[in-house]
Amino acid sequence: MSDTKMSLLDLEQKTDFVRRHIGPNTAEQTEMLALLGLGSLEELSDKTVPKAILETDALALAGSQTETDVLAHARSIAMKNKVFKSFIGMGYYGTHVPKVILRNVLENPGWYTAYTPYQAEISQGRLEAVLNYQTMITDLSGMELANSSMLDEGTAAAEAMTFCRRVAKSKATVFFVDQDLLPQSIAVIKTRADALGYEVLVGDPRKDLDPTAVYGALFQYPGVSGRIDDYSDLIAAIQANKGLAGLAADLLALTLIKSPGELGADFAIGSAQRFGVPMGFGGPHAGYFATRDSFKRSIPARLVGMSVDSHGEPALRMALQTREQHIRRDKATSNICTAQALLANMAGFYATYHGPEGLKTIARRVARLTSIFAAGLKAAGIEVLHDAFFDTVSIKVEGKADAIAAKARDNKMNLRVVDADTLGVSVDETTSRDDIEVLWSVFGVAGPSVVELDKTTDSNLPVALARRTKFLTHPTFNSYHSETEMMRYLRKLADKDIGLDRAMIPLGSCTMKLNAVTEMIPVTWPEFGEIHPFVPLDQAQGYVELIKDLENMLVEITGYDAVSLQPNSGSQGEYAGLLAIRKYHESRGDLQRNICLIPASAHGTNPASAALAGMKVVVVNCDEEGYVDNEDLYAKAEKHQENLAAVMITYPSTHGVFEEEVRKTCSIVHDFGGQVYVDGANMNAMVGLAKPGHFGGDVSHLNLHKTFCIPHGGGGPGVGPIGVGKHLAPFLPNHSLVNEAGPETGQGAVTSAPWGSASILPITWSYLKLMGSAGLKKATQVAILNANYLAKRLSDHYPVLYSSKNGMVAHECIIDVRPIKDDIGVTVDDIAKRLIDYGFHAPTMSFPVPGTLMIEPTESESKYEIDRLADAMISIRKEIDRVASGELPLEDNMLCNAPHTAASMLSETWDHPYSREEAAYPVAALRDGKYWAPVGRVDNVYGDRNLVCSCPSIESYRDAAE
Repeated sequence: MSDTKMSLLDLEQKTDFVRRHIGPNTAEQTEMLALLGLGSLEELSDKTVPKAILETDALALAGSQTETDVLAHARSIAMKNKVFKSFIGMGYYGTHVPKVILRNVLENPGWYTAYTPYQAEISQGRLEAVLNYQTMITDLSGMELANSSMLDEGTAAAEAMTFCRRVAKSKATVFFVDQDLLPQSIAVIKTRADALGYEVLVGDPRKDLDPTAVYGALFQYPGVSGRIDDYSDLIAAIQANKGLAGLAADLLALTLIKSPGELGADFAIGSAQRFGVPMGFGGPHAGYFATRDSFKRSIPARLVGMSVDSHGEPALRMALQTREQHIRRDKATSNICTAQALLANMAGFYATYHGPEGLKTIARRVARLTSIFAAGLKAAGIEVLHDAFFDTVSIKVEGKADAIAAKARDNKMNLRVVDADTLGVSVDETTSRDDIEVLWSVFGVAGPSVVELDKTTDSNLPVALARRTKFLTHPTFNSYHSETEMMRYLRKLADKDIGLDRAMIPLGSCTMKLNAVTEMIPVTWPEFGEIHPFVPLDQAQGYVELIKDLENMLVEITGYDAVSLQPNSGSQGEYAGLLAIRKYHESRGDLQRNICLIPASAHGTNPASAALAGMKVVVVNCDEEGYVDNEDLYAKAEKHQENLAAVMITYPSTHGVFEEEVRKTCSIVHDFGGQVYVDGANMNAMVGLAKPGHFGGDVSHLNLHKTFCIPHGGGGPGVGPIGVGKHLAPFLPNHSLVNEAGPETGQGAVTSAPWGSASILPITWSYLKLMGSAGLKKATQVAILNANYLAKRLSDHYPVLYSSKNGMVAHECIIDVRPIKDDIGVTVDDIAKRLIDYGFHAPTMSFPVPGTLMIEPTESESKYEIDRLADAMISIRKEIDRVASGELPLEDNMLCNAPHTAASMLSETWDHPYSREEAAYPVAALRDGKYWAPVGRVDNVYGDRNLVCSCPSIESYRDAAE
């Protein structure tokens, strides 16, 4: 058909999104299939996916929509949300996102497409940003050490409880929780405690706390009611009895009041949301956890620390807890694998941009407006419950709470209704003078203006708790206060890293694929970003509609009956899924069922999550092909049949293969009364081809930040919703503050917000609408095609460790380089670091098999880019052969010296047995846009032995290194 005679439908399909999301075009797909001896994508599917699970019906989803139509649809949904001024507080506040950070970080693919910085040499920019965040937290909290962020404040509070249980020397069995703690944090603590069998006492610290009877305590500072109390005496009393005590502290308040460290606390937790991160109906936001240096090996989640590189220069890296779950598994201190790096970076940059004086100015203005508001109420005879407060007041209204709150809503304002007699009002950075006067009118106050009261009103910050210690004294926080300097600083950091905007990130098990701009755009709309998570739901009808639509689409994709979007990471999804299984068994009276069978090849968060859910892990063997050994599974299921709770399997397997007997695996466990948890980390190989809910799964979590296009953000955000069968639906997560967030019979809250990281759900929703039924299936098929094509191209140079009986891999493949190490001495690290010289992020190293590389190209990578990676790996193989032949010595070659920095290339002397050109430009294409690693190979051992996890002066650190 000539172009002039093409139908309108044909012309529209030529511009559709599917073509833009999928890398190889039709001709390239045909060429790639030919290399595999196949004639079509359907033939590929038939050969790769076991017939016993292959779906023959198309997904019952709509067809692909255009980018213009999806944005219009998203806009129509967003407009159903009502953006009112929020005075609810409760840990969520309006904030001004500095536009230089909005444009150059949140909307910049150099920041949001980057992966977790396991490869330190190509992650120095985001590692520096996280170190800034850690330094900000330690300075403001007065602690010695802070981690690289938590999933949210509620999660941090729950981790504080388990931290105290591990570390405290007290023999007591009770964890005390301040009743003035954020109620959502209390809910998450209770969920965690219930699973672990911990005893929690919630009460008034001044009336109900016996310091001799608790191993730990957590106080809110300031409290959710606004009250500010000096807890130093209670902290000291608990410590005197060998317990630990900490504060959930507001970072902005800490610029004006004494830090937790000054009050003697052992730890501090909280949220960095109000430092330039939109509320977003609950997330994502960076929680924080800070503690003493003596507890550094017990701190949950990740740390970024200083080390040195191969040239003796300072270099950053992840320290101590790097992939801790893979080492300690069910003995890990936490199951958290995804932090909130992107949001932590934004908060750190907010502090960098404003500096210490700027933050104090913002805090003083907030405190001043709050005091003026309270003074106006008092002048009118309205009772304000506390004398000392920062940004929140509790107001006695004698049965009028609902009526006053309704009047506030008439003025497009939301207040916190505590009970029929009490209202809470929280002021934030976005509050104006006019807002205060409107609030007075809502309370029936007619009187002086804000300007008049400002002249006579005293501060309500307690004088005895005034902060006198300095913070954020490092030059980083005092150098970038102009937009020009800040913009250049952000660019300098981004230029140090490899993100998807620069090159393919071929990480197996991690699915680093396109995060399309159209999918990202709605995230920054105020109709999604400026909604408090606890607004009346008639103000969030757009969110409710989008959430229900997304849940329904995920139900269809997975074959389950219900979905919860609350878990805000894959590890939290695992945890929530296992809690659903636990609650199901309890509902049937099977209280003894606590054994979780887990294959030896499982991702490390599986056993860690099982332990947090109160289960005991029994390991199941894998056979020589990497499959779950069903004979061993049967034997252990039979042995533990009275106590069997579940099995956790990953499908396709962690080894990147569709296991033929997965239905048998599921039936074995079901026959002995257990439930089947199918880890959905590898769902990118199944969408449109297989459904875990149809082949035997009872529950799965889905990594929306993998298969469903939410970006990794340098180590978070993540979303890990769970799909469940009908029998488990009553036990999905719920929320004590929002009934509609889950079933009444649910497991409790696993995260702070009712629907977790709601503000990034439009990304996945948009992706599904853009791709449509056929597009989603094609994406899966091309992901499998790209992996098999790459495996085929590399198979003559490196062994492919696992494949199916048909010789096929799933969406990823494992390249075995152990024979190279054994025969020649070149290590997997040498190959990974040499790939940096070729401009690539390394594949996944030594997981799930030590000494191997796991590669996943995804469907979004073009044939050109896949060939470029294959050419690089083949070129590296030739370099290895030169070492093997003796042409290059094992102790001095381009592999063991990689990566090569620009500085090393410009050194006056070059005494290596290979040329500078061979080091820097091993293939000609690198001359057009060479990536230079900013540091040489990082010394991990030195970094752990000389732990520095906050911003040091470069000069002092160089002196220490020498």
